[in-house]
Amino acid sequence: MPLKARATQEFVPIDDIRDGIILMKDGSLRASVLCTSLNFSLKSEDEKIAVLSQFQDFVNSLDFSIQIFIQSRKLDIRPYLALLENQKKNQMNSLMKIQIQEYIEFVRSFTENTNIMTKSFFVVVPYVPAIIEGRGTGIGSLLPNKKTPEQIAAQTDEGFEEHLTQLEQRLSVVEQGLSRCGIRVARLGTEEIIELFYKIFNPGETEKPIQMSEKK
Repeated sequence: MPLKARATQEFVPIDDIRDGIILMKDGSLRASVLCTSLNFSLKSEDEKIAVLSQFQDFVNSLDFSIQIFIQSRKLDIRPYLALLENQKKNQMNSLMKIQIQEYIEFVRSFTENTNIMTKSFFVVVPYVPAIIEGRGTGIGSLLPNKKTPEQIAAQTDEGFEEHLTQLEQRLSVVEQGLSRCGIRVARLGTEEIIELFYKIFNPGETEKPIQMSEKK
């Protein structure tokens, strides 16, 4: 008997994305913050020691796990080229138009022949409700289409708000700790998270426009 094909979504542990929060299929929550980088090599020895000490204190202060995720991607130069094309159309001076066009061709040629990469740094903060910890071995967990009571409770408005409060506290701890290290952070919203996962699951489609759903 041939095996029934399963949709890709069944293998992705994400159930929903709501208000910038990732709801996992096991009822737990995830939030992600985008972080700036530090040019460590340009700092003095005293500055390096201070940064390392602050980061050590930050890590030691955590009573929950975090995930540090670094994404490397080829630079998408299309928005910049579109901006230059716009500037050329609005330019009244014919000489300036020629110079802008030459610059556009230079940038396009350079990026096509050179593999320019960008790096983005993220910190993922999880929250697993206490009622779920140690669970997942019952009959409900063995049935792929059946949700446990804990998973259902986590996805209700009341359960979501209660767990969100706990996750917000963890986010504040992470944001303050990273700020002390000189790292600026910004929380990802729903659209940013959708775009991030789209690029993760579609690494070869960087040239295609990203269709994002409306922010919930």
